[in-house]
Amino acid sequence: MSRSRQPPLVTGISPNEGAPWTKVTIRGENLGTGPADLIGLSICGHNCLLTAEWMSGSKIVCRVGPAKDDKGEIIVSTKSGGNGTSTVSFKLLKTEKIGILDQSAVWVDEMNYYDMRTDRNKGISPLSLRPANPLGIDIDKSKVAQKDLESMFPGMSGDFTSENFSATWYLIENHSSTSFEQLRIAAQNLRKQANKKNDGSLAYVKGGLSTFFEAQDALAAIHQKLEADGTEKVEGSMTQRLENVLNRASDTADTLFQEVLGRKDKADSTRNALNVLQRFKFLFNLPLNIERNIQKGDYDVVINDYEKAKSLFGNTEVPVFRKVYAEVETRITALRRLLLDKLLETPSTLHDQKRYIRYLSDLHAPGDPAWQCIVAQHKWILQLMQNCKDNYVKGQKGLDVEGDLRPSAVTRLSQTASLKRGSSFQTPADASWRFKGPQQVVFAESLTDVVVSQLPNFWKLWISYVNGSLFSETGEKSGQVEKSKKNARQRQNDFKKMIEEVTHRLVKLVRGALLPATLSEPDLRVFGGWEAKTVLTGQWLTQVIHTVRYRTRFPVCVCVSVRESVAGAGRIPNDLLQVIQDLLLDLRVHCLLVTLQQTAEDVKRLAEKEDWVVDNEGVTSLVIKSFFTLFIYFPVCSACVQGRCREAMECKPGEINIFQLERVQDKACELCVGIMKGFINGLEQLSTKAASDTSHLPGDLASPDHFRVQEDFSPTLEQRLLIILSNCQHLERHTFLNLADHFEKHGFLGTEKITRVSIEAVRELDERLFETYIEKKADPIVGSLEPGVYAGYFDWRDCSPPTGVRNYLKEALVNIITVHAEVFTVSKELVSRVLSRIVESVAEEMSRLMQCVSSFSKNGALQARLEICALRDAIASYLTAESNASFKQALEALPQLHSGADKKLLEELLNTFKSSMHLQLACFQPSSVLPVKR
Repeated sequence: MSRSRQPPLVTGISPNEGAPWTKVTIRGENLGTGPADLIGLSICGHNCLLTAEWMSGSKIVCRVGPAKDDKGEIIVSTKSGGNGTSTVSFKLLKTEKIGILDQSAVWVDEMNYYDMRTDRNKGISPLSLRPANPLGIDIDKSKVAQKDLESMFPGMSGDFTSENFSATWYLIENHSSTSFEQLRIAAQNLRKQANKKNDGSLAYVKGGLSTFFEAQDALAAIHQKLEADGTEKVEGSMTQRLENVLNRASDTADTLFQEVLGRKDKADSTRNALNVLQRFKFLFNLPLNIERNIQKGDYDVVINDYEKAKSLFGNTEVPVFRKVYAEVETRITALRRLLLDKLLETPSTLHDQKRYIRYLSDLHAPGDPAWQCIVAQHKWILQLMQNCKDNYVKGQKGLDVEGDLRPSAVTRLSQTASLKRGSSFQTPADASWRFKGPQQVVFAESLTDVVVSQLPNFWKLWISYVNGSLFSETGEKSGQVEKSKKNARQRQNDFKKMIEEVTHRLVKLVRGALLPATLSEPDLRVFGGWEAKTVLTGQWLTQVIHTVRYRTRFPVCVCVSVRESVAGAGRIPNDLLQVIQDLLLDLRVHCLLVTLQQTAEDVKRLAEKEDWVVDNEGVTSLVIKSFFTLFIYFPVCSACVQGRCREAMECKPGEINIFQLERVQDKACELCVGIMKGFINGLEQLSTKAASDTSHLPGDLASPDHFRVQEDFSPTLEQRLLIILSNCQHLERHTFLNLADHFEKHGFLGTEKITRVSIEAVRELDERLFETYIEKKADPIVGSLEPGVYAGYFDWRDCSPPTGVRNYLKEALVNIITVHAEVFTVSKELVSRVLSRIVESVAEEMSRLMQCVSSFSKNGALQARLEICALRDAIASYLTAESNASFKQALEALPQLHSGADKKLLEELLNTFKSSMHLQLACFQPSSVLPVKR
């Protein structure tokens, strides 16, 4: 068939992109001569001829169909020109699926939903009609097993219509390999869907505006046509039939959506009802929540909920609300009673007390809970003190022979409190002394523990009550805070009386146990009861002084703090502050005199108890340490334990120096002089008598600081002399000087007399013992030199060339080394003194022997010079002016060496000697090694 025209050519399309069923205008050339000439129109491969409307040879209007290709050409076919071409293309956009309840301005293809509505007898949930792909991107099913997803997300679901929907599950299941950019597009799609729902009808109208215009034009055209025909009101006319069709369509639509819309209305009604219930859920659940929170101890939550309910429903007129609120008030009343019982319960911590008081204040509890707590704590402290005394008095009557008494519950409570406070109140001794010491001492310790563990919190509670911090942590003013301050001002005197009662009770209980003679008869009947008590030694009295001084100081501080911190509190009576100082003074004087008397007796028996165990400073453990344990004045000496009278002698602020009391000073000086003389006499006895008796110490030494007796050891006479010399040296250099300083520090007169007598006696004893020891050690060594020199008929005038130092000199050095080892074992400080004297004797003897020789041969002179030089070099560390002079005289008596070969031989032989005896001579070298305790 021949064509009379050119093929159609599409040169433009408007719009150039859009969703399916978008109306477009196509422009070009040779688009046909008329509607009948247009035989084909395809856009993106979809036939659009059905919707095409030929306007002219250069314009065609149509709607784009749901093509498979996203982008394609516009092809127009005519009878006159055949198949045409296109210079432009159209981009087809994917449409969003519209639910059956969504508004739409165009007809929706329902094929996607047809399979879900085949069962007409089954109700359909609106959620089930949602699109299968809410993100609007391609679904990429993962290979993760369903069981693995269930284990990873227990109790969750990947179905976005489920109440337990998990977005992570859904993404892993459907988009595990989707790129990040695609996920961003999905997020934008979700935002668009949300915005579309929010836009509502306005967005629907805007999106379908062109459709409304087309419908309006169609209806207007129909109306004009009917008016022209005159049949718009005729029965059975086209308009009447159209109305019937539309009504039937509306009825059918109502029938189809009645179930869905009914369910939607019911859900809206239920939701509104739940919202109303949810609004007042707090009040209805409040009684049960109060019970649960009380059981869990969440009182803050209860108080906050109560305040909220009171502000919302306290004045309500609604009967139901009033009934529920009355139940809440009942629960709160029971809570007030519970908190008050917990507040008055003892024992309790200060933190809990403040917490309960604040709770009761927030709950507007009647009365004054803070003052009630203060009164209860005061009674509790007094009861604890009395129980402590009763427990020890009753336990004393049932003691066994050893006097062992396990601590009561009160003691355990006080011990725990002391540990929590740290080391400031701790005693220096092991805590096991509590089970070994006299009951009066253990009682005093436990009693003060009780007071000190309870009184600080008692005082802090009062201070918090005074400044109002019980009710306001920030210190801000409020009605409750001002009321608390007013009540505190009215009760100042009552609280001071409480402190006075606790302090007087503490002092009288201590006096009843330790100083019963200082109590009146009525007080003794109340606070005594220690008739079967043992006599206390100075060591235990010192422990008591330490306890009373450092632990009962706090009640005084409390009293002063109360006076200074409470405005208008007035002055505290002086006798309240003085009562503890008087107790301390009486205890210190008693401790000092008892200890000195006991020491004077114990020192006399020290010689019988010496075990000869020497420490690293050359001091015997029994003679010196026991002396310091008994004679109590040396707390700074390194060889002693803490002095037993240190506490008694020290004068703390506000205390009287006991040495200012004339009667105390005279008696103490007399006892000290006797102690020193007895001790020095004991040292002299030990130097000449073997200490075979190594029995245990007397029972009065079994104190918190007692030492341990080691295995038996019986030294020789020379060893005893060395040990006593070391003890004397330590006494003179350290002990007596510290004694004088310590006495002067405490204002004790008579120190000079005690020190002078002690040092003179020790020096005399030291000189006698030293000369005795040197005589016993130096004589054998000196006596062996002359026989050794001439052993084997040795002759200085006729001898062979020297090959080394002879054995007699090596033997003498070994004997000196033996003395060195013996002295070093006892005291390193004595080594130089002892060896210097022995070397002087040896040097003097060698000088005498050399001067007695009439003449020397060349070999004899070399041999003599070799031995003298070897001896001098070996003991060079202990040479004195006298020994150097003796060696010089000995060398001057020898012929001089003129030959270089002789000098070289002498040097070689000396080096050989020093090398061969390097190990033996090492002890003569200066060393910082401390002596090893035996």
